[in-house]
Amino acid sequence: MSPPLNPDQTPAGVAASEAVTPLPPDRFLDREESWLAFNQRVLELAQDERVPLLERVRYLAIFSSNLDEFFMVRVAGLKRRMATGIAVRSASGLHPRAVLESIWSHTRELVEQQSACLHEQLLPQLASEGIEILRWQSLTAEEADATGELFTREIFPVLTPLAVDPAHPFPYISGLSLNLAVVVRNPHTDTEHFARVKVPPLLPRFLQVSPTRFVPLEDVIAEHLQDLFPGMEVLQHHPFRVTRNEDVEVEEDDAENLLIALERELTRRRFGPPVRLEVKPTIDEHVLDLLTRELQIDRDEVFAIAGPLDLSGLRALHTLPRDDLKFPAFLPKTHPLLAEVETSSPPDVMGAMRHHDILLHHPYDSFATSVQRFLEQAAADPTVLAIKQTLYRTSGDSPIVDALVDAAEAGKQVLAVVEIKARFDEEANITWARKLEQAGVHVVYGLVGLKTHCKLSMVVRRDEDGLRRYSHIGTGNYHPKTARAYEDFGLLTSDPRVGEDVAELFNQLSGYARPTEYERLLVAPLSVRTGLMSRIEGEIANVRQGLPAAIGVKCNAIVDEALIDALYRASQAGVRVQLWVRGICALRPGVPDLSENIEVRSVLGRFLEHSRVYTFANAGSPEVWIGSSDLMHRNLDRRVEALVRLDHANHIDEVQQAFELAFAPTTAAWLLHSDGQWQRRHEINGLILDDLQEQLIALHTRRQHA
Repeated sequence: MSPPLNPDQTPAGVAASEAVTPLPPDRFLDREESWLAFNQRVLELAQDERVPLLERVRYLAIFSSNLDEFFMVRVAGLKRRMATGIAVRSASGLHPRAVLESIWSHTRELVEQQSACLHEQLLPQLASEGIEILRWQSLTAEEADATGELFTREIFPVLTPLAVDPAHPFPYISGLSLNLAVVVRNPHTDTEHFARVKVPPLLPRFLQVSPTRFVPLEDVIAEHLQDLFPGMEVLQHHPFRVTRNEDVEVEEDDAENLLIALERELTRRRFGPPVRLEVKPTIDEHVLDLLTRELQIDRDEVFAIAGPLDLSGLRALHTLPRDDLKFPAFLPKTHPLLAEVETSSPPDVMGAMRHHDILLHHPYDSFATSVQRFLEQAAADPTVLAIKQTLYRTSGDSPIVDALVDAAEAGKQVLAVVEIKARFDEEANITWARKLEQAGVHVVYGLVGLKTHCKLSMVVRRDEDGLRRYSHIGTGNYHPKTARAYEDFGLLTSDPRVGEDVAELFNQLSGYARPTEYERLLVAPLSVRTGLMSRIEGEIANVRQGLPAAIGVKCNAIVDEALIDALYRASQAGVRVQLWVRGICALRPGVPDLSENIEVRSVLGRFLEHSRVYTFANAGSPEVWIGSSDLMHRNLDRRVEALVRLDHANHIDEVQQAFELAFAPTTAAWLLHSDGQWQRRHEINGLILDDLQEQLIALHTRRQHA
């Protein structure tokens, strides 16, 4: 594995005459600020009056979950590097302390906007629709009685008040748990005591007191605190919530016993240092002093929020049967080449793959009737000899896992390359990795020091004319549930060149094999960086010769400095560059003499834009790659990633059509400016611009009926 390039290092393939051209030192945007800007775009969807009401509530919940993860990983990592003395200036030139202070300031602004959105917009509008989130005092007598009975029956038995005194040390506060800080007084001694009550995380965040009326769980507990402290006088109670460093690190030396090492690390994660304390503005100053002292957290890391705390629980409202307050119902369609014919049995996916390469675009094309069916049919097909599969994230009740189990139990050779270190899915991944092993699946955990992030399936079948490999290469995880909400591309193919490439890659992942040259794949950390870099340089050469030259990138994040510098050089040469980025973008577009030929757009909507696509004009013979890799250091240098080249003109046209729609002046999007600010453009002169995802729904519906 080659080390990542220094931002000022000359990229491979850059001519010496070009390498001496200096690039400005302030050419990179700060990645942490860029991530916060992404979450601000999510918040803007919650604030948008044109978005259906329950969808806005869902976006507000997503904003909260995103911010939790940002603190657990990014802020925690920054603090850890500062504490160990290894933190250096960021690529944007900021000192670590300056980055942290910027995060705190920006986050406070966002949380204030979130609170205003909830209290000034969403709650009143929900109430006008008969949906209410109430405080205890607003419940009717009947609701209060019923909820009190529920407390006695279902909540009280699982509560554990923990006192703090010389005999009881301050209890451990788990990350993201909601708690009540309680102050009680002994009426006989007039002594005040502090206690902590944890709000049970497995109970609903908002209790349903009627079909459309809810009350926060902590309100119910607070109203019945006397039951927890009989004989004591309850003086105060204040909700609070702690965020901890919950990123998992497993040393490479532990790789031989990775499951055991990871299980041990997951236990440690619960005791990570705190990085944020959320309280309500009304908290008593003495109670706050006690919390910050015992948690060893700075006042800069305390966030006073109007409440309720932990708005991620608002997702529950989206399950209400109010279709009039949601996006119109959408059902993914079976790809036309896999559409069912006049028969009672589903079509043979591998039979279709023998005649056509099939480009899938989820969720517009159904995952269940394509990729899932492909693996289920392979498991049941007696002529299938082997199945090989990478798994990064999937659900516990996944039909993909079930298909692999069925195949192994039927005597087929089944290999699963499982990445159990997928962040925040580690425990679930360990569970189904053991399930696969118990069924006889050969489970391996990839290469030492590299996460296996590529999305690959391969089926070996004995056809009438001999053995044939059937492959799927995708941009998203084999997760049937998220496939209905995540936008991703995938290729189903029986092309022997792809089959040989995928087989070689699986052999490297499961055994001892030297890195190889691939015909239709780029594989990180060996060739994704160099392959993309050489193609960018090819576009520079083409534009100088007057040949068609253009670059299009669609990904979740653009951070890698060497690739960004290559795109800057392409822009300086006159190559038009379109970057379609969901989240972080450290590149500054529109800077004179640097990036005036680069346009950066972001699209957010009902589906999470997740695919990774790289397009090159290639002197008039367009080249398109899809796969698993973003333009981040970890993807290019520390993960096993795979991109596949699309070879059919209709597939290339379909991808290019998506780019044309995304960058059309009539399509709504966020535009990135050179100062790092994102401008939402959703109307022009009062005319509402087109929603990209709605256009793609309509496009695929028309294709289905063509």
